[in-house]
Amino acid sequence: MSTDQDEATAPAPAPAARTRSDPWKVAFVALLVVSLVCVVTWVLLGSRLLVVRGVTVTGLDRVSSEEVVDAVDVRTGTPLIRVDLDRSAARAESLDLVESATVKRGWPATLRVEVVERRPLLAIRVGEEYRLVDADGVRIEDSSTRPGTHPLVRVTGEIEGSDAVRAAAEIVEQAPDSLLAQIQLIDATDTEAISVELGNGALVEWGDPERTRDKSEILRVLMREHPPAEDRVYDVGTPDLAIVR
Repeated sequence: MSTDQDEATAPAPAPAARTRSDPWKVAFVALLVVSLVCVVTWVLLGSRLLVVRGVTVTGLDRVSSEEVVDAVDVRTGTPLIRVDLDRSAARAESLDLVESATVKRGWPATLRVEVVERRPLLAIRVGEEYRLVDADGVRIEDSSTRPGTHPLVRVTGEIEGSDAVRAAAEIVEQAPDSLLAQIQLIDATDTEAISVELGNGALVEWGDPERTRDKSEILRVLMREHPPAEDRVYDVGTPDLAIVR
């Protein structure tokens, strides 16, 4: 019989035996994973290793650290992982002079509170004093003399939460430095016809609170081309048709 026939009729090689997993090895790995999970859970939730031992507060000027710590109200010994960061931040923001707060875990044992305080933008005459307020009309402090660094605003009704105060504050925040240094009074008693008095006697007829950024830019150009002077009026109530008279 030929060699080719022998090769054709030779039995096929047996398939390699499959490697079987060692059940004891699988059980050991599973037990090890479960043990690690239990240890990590105990360290985070049950041990005294990763608990709040102190609260640090940054960004303070007018508010005291003690006020913020008391407001956050997280007891020493509380596991860090259990601290509700959003709720703690909301408690800090409940303080009148706190605009916003961020609370973070500082492993292994510190709670960190980052505070942004409200900043005064405007002065409002209240009786014989001047009240410094932020954009929401929240009282920051009082002064017996008129502050020279904050424009005076004239409004009617409630100060805190006032739309008129917000409109005046937006003008201050958007105004170019050349204008801001000259603003003496923002009359927002009628929010549809706001006017701005400058220290040199010039007047800006601002109109309603809409398009504040556009009006500020137009006014900057007008003041450059027509420098402020006594009795000069800049009418930017309609930015596309602004005039000087």
